[in-house]
Amino acid sequence: MLSLPDQKYKYMKGVTFITDETLNKRFVQIDLEQLEKHQSKIEDLLDAIIAESRKDDDEISWEEVKAQLKTAGKL
Repeated sequence: MLSLPDQKYKYMKGVTFITDETLNKRFVQIDLEQLEKHQSKIEDLLDAIIAESRKDDDEISWEEVKAQLKTAGKL
């Protein structure tokens, strides 16, 4: 069961995090009117959410990324 979090999870007007029963943030609901008004702030918020979701990913060195891109013909 998903629920809307209490006020402590409210980060900016028009952006709401929806949590599961253990209060893990599962979804982000964005008011489209606020998106138009505050596009750069919301993009920053989404960047932070993506970064947080990837915090436990394996790190890849820049040299390895370049090698992979060259192998794929994209660099």
